[in-house]
Amino acid sequence: MHRFKLLIEYDGAPFVGWQRQANGLSVQEAIETALGAFTGEAITIQGAGRTDAGVHARGQVAHADFSRNWRPDVLRDAANAWLRPNPVAILKAERVTEDFSARFSAVRRHYLYKIINRRAPLTLESGRCWAIRRNIDAGAMHQAAQTLLGYHDFSTFRDSQCQAQSPLRTLERFDVLRDGEQIDIHVAARSFLHSQVRSMVGSLEHVGSGKWRIENLAEALAAKDRRRCGVVAPPEGLYLMQVDYEDA
Repeated sequence: MHRFKLLIEYDGAPFVGWQRQANGLSVQEAIETALGAFTGEAITIQGAGRTDAGVHARGQVAHADFSRNWRPDVLRDAANAWLRPNPVAILKAERVTEDFSARFSAVRRHYLYKIINRRAPLTLESGRCWAIRRNIDAGAMHQAAQTLLGYHDFSTFRDSQCQAQSPLRTLERFDVLRDGEQIDIHVAARSFLHSQVRSMVGSLEHVGSGKWRIENLAEALAAKDRRRCGVVAPPEGLYLMQVDYEDA
C-alpha cells in the first residue's frame, strides 16, 4: 500500500462536520467518495481534527492508503475534479511513510476564530465569522485569554459529549488581535477537547462585552464545571488553519 498525506481546505457550512455521520454529508464522506470514484477502491481517510458542523478549514490534514503509487499532482487534480460541486479542495498531496498518521503524528494544531464587530449586518463575511453588534473590548479579551495558557484541566470548556479520556490539555497560544472591525483570535495546542475553542471564545466574549471581569474567566477555568462556561461561539467563525508535524 502507498500512503499519501492530503492538505485540505473546505467551507464547512453545508456539511454535518468532518466525520462521517448518518444524518447528512460530511467532509470525510465527500472526499472518500471522490477518491473512490477515480481509483475504483474503497478509500478511508483519517483527519488530523474532527471539526464540527459549520466549522471551516484552510489547513486540515488527512492521510489515505492506495494500492497504486499515484503521482501526487494527478491524485490532487483527480480528487478535486470528482469533489465538484462540494466546497472542498485538496491543496496538496504528498507521499509519506506508512507510519505517518494525520492524527497521531501531529504535534500542534492551529485554529483561527474570526469576529466582525460592527452595527451593520454582514454581506461578504456572512457565514464566515461571528457577527457581534455591541462594542467589545479586544484588549480585555486578550488579557483574559492569557490566564488560560499552559497546562490545565479544561472541563469547563469541554462539550458534554466529548469522548476524550482526559480534560487535561496544554494551551500554547491564545491571542486576540483587533484590526478595525475585525477581531482575530489565534489558538494553538497539541490537541483540543470537543468544542473547547468555541467554548473559550464564547466566554471571552463575556469579558469583551463587560458581562464578566477578567478574573471571572480564571474562576470559570478553576471551577472545572461545564455550567460555568459562557456561551459557545457559533461554528461559522472557526477555522482549522494548520497542523504541525515534527518533520515539517
